[in-house]
Amino acid sequence: MKICLNDLLNQLSYAIDCVEAELMGVSSFHSKRVAVVSIETGRLLGFDRYMLMDLAAVALLHDNALAECIQSEYAIVNNIDKEKCAVSMKEHCIAGEENIRRMPFYKRGKGAILYHHERADGRGPFGKNYKEVPVFARIVHIADVLDTSFDLRSMDSKKYIKMYKFVKENEGVLFDNSIVSIFLKAFNNAQSMDIMEQSMKRNILNYLPEVYLECDNSLLIDISGIFSKIVDYKSEFTSRHSDGIARKAMEMGRYYGYNEDKQTKLYVAGALHDIGKLIINNEILEKPGKLTDQEYLNIKDHAEASYIMLKSIRGMEEIMPWACMHHEKLDGSGYPFGKKADELGHEERLIACLDIYQALLEERPYKKGKTHNEAISILKSMSEDGKIDGNIVNDIDKHFKEDKNNG
Repeated sequence: MKICLNDLLNQLSYAIDCVEAELMGVSSFHSKRVAVVSIETGRLLGFDRYMLMDLAAVALLHDNALAECIQSEYAIVNNIDKEKCAVSMKEHCIAGEENIRRMPFYKRGKGAILYHHERADGRGPFGKNYKEVPVFARIVHIADVLDTSFDLRSMDSKKYIKMYKFVKENEGVLFDNSIVSIFLKAFNNAQSMDIMEQSMKRNILNYLPEVYLECDNSLLIDISGIFSKIVDYKSEFTSRHSDGIARKAMEMGRYYGYNEDKQTKLYVAGALHDIGKLIINNEILEKPGKLTDQEYLNIKDHAEASYIMLKSIRGMEEIMPWACMHHEKLDGSGYPFGKKADELGHEERLIACLDIYQALLEERPYKKGKTHNEAISILKSMSEDGKIDGNIVNDIDKHFKEDKNNG
């Protein structure tokens, strides 16, 4: 199975930005701006298109493993709980580096995410100075710090002067002297920062080589795992729910006698089915009570958001409908598209049934989890009403009824 890396990176970075914006108050599209600054700096360093692609990849994914208490380099600069910041940074750098080890850009990108918070003077989380840190890490570092500290979405002469002064004052302290020199050539006045706005209006990776990943089953699971970890920091309920469906979908694939490839694809569909919930505010996702009509409408938006995100990744065409049609009903009463039975294949029907089954089993602040038998009773009632596939409900009952973890 081949997946377009350019598309995958865009959607991963979008997912990261959603989480950072809500949980840490980071301005929208932070990772894309870090990538733009990094690419323009890399151009002046003479990187070819393929090096720029690899640099863009690590820049877009520099925060792919958000720690529970992410602290920006801005906090260290301003002496806010340095010890706690260093520990937190170190943890998310290690996890983020581990997540990309099997990606094709890792050969040139090795160490870029691991060391992207290192200071030129060696006083960063790992105690590495600029001579011990790869050039990709030094480039991503300056881009990350400046966007976090100065919000590069907009730039005027007054802000540019402050940024310029900050960069020069931290030459050899936070930032490698040689990277500072190149950065200031690339962005030599406030007007030169207009490239930010221009680049945000287009897909920056369209101007770099198009790369396709040849994914074996293990890499497919790794990729879905990166998304799952990002969702994990959004809401523990969302991630736990998706993980449960992913595992159950793979088990049902085994139950139906599907080959390993299809079992893996079902796992990925389950893991990614709620990726659209990244756009939903946590106050709604985790509300300990009944949703208002407007809140329910907002929740429903996640299904179409999942569809848009996964449809944008070339190579995911087969898995996308399995993941995104889990709220459709056989009688056409579901959402987001109101599809009917003849438009829904076995895989879409399976994920739909598992989504309801898993949700019923789970304990939430506003409800206790149901037993297997209680959940199956509700599913059978829904199948009798023409909402979901009764044969699949019976199969779920047969396969999971002996599982003590399901009650």
